[in-house]
Amino acid sequence: MKATLRIFVLIAVLFVAANVSAQEIVRKNMRVFQPDSIERVIVAGDTVSIIIPERNFGRFDRGLFNYLFIPKGKWGFGATASYGELQTEDISVLSILKDFDFGGKMYSVKPYISYFIRSNQSVGLKFDYSRGIADLYNLSVDFSDDLSFSLRDVSYHQESFSVSTFYRAYVGLDPNGRFGVFNEVDLAFGTGSSRFRRLYNGEPRDTHTIITQGALNFSPGVCVFIQDYVSFNVSFGVFGLKWRKEDQSTNGIDEGSRVTSGANFRFNIFNINFGLMVVI
Repeated sequence: MKATLRIFVLIAVLFVAANVSAQEIVRKNMRVFQPDSIERVIVAGDTVSIIIPERNFGRFDRGLFNYLFIPKGKWGFGATASYGELQTEDISVLSILKDFDFGGKMYSVKPYISYFIRSNQSVGLKFDYSRGIADLYNLSVDFSDDLSFSLRDVSYHQESFSVSTFYRAYVGLDPNGRFGVFNEVDLAFGTGSSRFRRLYNGEPRDTHTIITQGALNFSPGVCVFIQDYVSFNVSFGVFGLKWRKEDQSTNGIDEGSRVTSGANFRFNIFNINFGLMVVI
């Protein structure tokens, strides 16, 4: 009887000890993820947490954290650029499309300056210069004996300049502040011109268009610090609201104006931007 009692007492002691150890492990793990006990760093003479405290508006806390990526009070200077080109020569598709000679390219340069009003959040000013060139040297289309035509010496050139103000929110992905993602919202206003030249009934026609436009764009991206103060960025446009006015004339004769507007939600291969940013 005494031996049995001793066994039960020993089992109870071991159970209590194991329970206490498990609770201690849980408390230690919880301290690792609590913002109040997370590792801290010194920024501009102040000790700050590497986790950005945020209010959880959802019903569940999924354990996702926004690490400190760029602290409040920093300035960012950078530029992004995009480029796309297509060249064809004597391309044929089945027996329908023949002698397709085309050359086109589109590029843009966007310098900007930003200020971090809060940690991982910045506002700034951006300038955008873009240019597009498309030249169709020759194209022959033959569907049947009654439906065939050819085009040659068609060109379209466009150039625009715009100024925009933007807000960019970063999410730090690691405690070291090296990798992050961001979403940028910018409101842009700009002007530009285009020129469309072609042959019509054997006579050259030259259409000139003055463009005034505005846009609200949403552009997610990825940011990686390749040095302590220099980061590499990749962003692409996926959604936007656009307004555009065109005043057109052909061979010097006014043809009036038109206004268009709309929204798009698509991945644009010509709107992928690569750039560098210096943070000081």
